[in-house]
Amino acid sequence: MTRADTERRRVGCGVFVTGTDTECGKTEVSLGLMWRLQRRGRVVLGMKPVASGAEMRDGELRNRDALRLQAQGSRDVPYADVNPYAFAPAIAPHLAAQQAGACIDLRLICRGYAALAEQADWVVVEGVGGWRVPLGAGFDTADLALALGLPVLLVVGMRLGCLNHALLTVESVLRHGAPLVGWVANRIDPEMDAWEANLVALREWIPVPCLGLVPHASPPQAQLVAENLAWPP
Repeated sequence: MTRADTERRRVGCGVFVTGTDTECGKTEVSLGLMWRLQRRGRVVLGMKPVASGAEMRDGELRNRDALRLQAQGSRDVPYADVNPYAFAPAIAPHLAAQQAGACIDLRLICRGYAALAEQADWVVVEGVGGWRVPLGAGFDTADLALALGLPVLLVVGMRLGCLNHALLTVESVLRHGAPLVGWVANRIDPEMDAWEANLVALREWIPVPCLGLVPHASPPQAQLVAENLAWPP
């Protein structure tokens, strides 16, 4: 093992998983990435810094997607480390935070990420909603990804309208200066018309590689997703 490899293992690596919209498959791809890395012997943890749509469990708010990331993790870490901000209503997070009388603090999230990174080789961070979802006064999910300093992986939910959503998201990610490693096509609508033609168009228009074609599955499985990903190499 080289000195660089040792240093990477000590501080950990990470990726920020964003999407073209809500319900596009960010959680499934995040779980697939975790599974893929774990099968290569990596210690992997998941993080969902902000989650809207949570239920009370044992007296505390819990989000289903965050619980799945916590369960997939290689280590047993407290829920609050995985999901520092959980809000009950399934609405835009800045509105949910206002209703709860809370303010989302990017510095707290960054400290939480750093603490997880010290315990793992990889931390897979799932965003909330799409790339530009507001989180507070004057900052959004894009600012969160930039604050964490992570490469970005885009999940494209393959359904009607995905071309516009994907191209606008890619444009915004690149304009913000975030490193976009690639994108994953997630076939959330098995009845989508012209599925293959849309895929061809996305390959032509998006200037970074397609790193996975995730087939429709109900219920989705982390192993199946992992087997259809080509990243990390």
